[in-house]
Amino acid sequence: MKSEKKQGRPRAFDARTVIGQAREVFWDKGFSAASLDTLSAATKLNRPSLYGAFGDKEELYLDALEGYREDSLDVLSEALDPALPLRENLARVYAEALKIYLHGETAARGCFLISTATAEAIQHARVREVLGRSLNEFDDAIKERMELAVKRGELPTDADPATLARLASAVMHSLAVRARAGDTRETLEALARSGVDLICGRT
Repeated sequence: MKSEKKQGRPRAFDARTVIGQAREVFWDKGFSAASLDTLSAATKLNRPSLYGAFGDKEELYLDALEGYREDSLDVLSEALDPALPLRENLARVYAEALKIYLHGETAARGCFLISTATAEAIQHARVREVLGRSLNEFDDAIKERMELAVKRGELPTDADPATLARLASAVMHSLAVRARAGDTRETLEALARSGVDLICGRT
């Protein structure tokens, strides 16, 4: 998917760190409003160095999206630990999501993928591809846990794991949008609990 990076002398910086710094800029400003000057200041790399290492702004943004996707899958995998009951798995998924979406108590930024990629997916086919692939991978990870839940009797035998996985994801995406819109932590946590009850049934 990514184009080949330019070859040159060895890098004097850590690419993962730079991509993470760029992601913070894109997250706060969005792709279109993130200027190269701002990205350069955040990464402490001048424009030629940025171009040489990552290509243009879109390439850097795509790298940031891919990194976020990988990080999110790691968090999701840990939260869906099959040693725990399904109810606790989902509660952990939403709790970990809110840690990211609310960014502590100071800035409700929502989800990097949902907040920025959905706006760019119409005009940028490669962004749309990463967005779609990421959402499908999140769904697949949750679906696998739902399938296990059916086998274990945590869900009814006639439950549809794929549909329930998409429902669980939909709650997560709603939390992301509402966090960015300014909903309180209390409101978001109540929505998360309702999502767990909807899927697992009330205790």
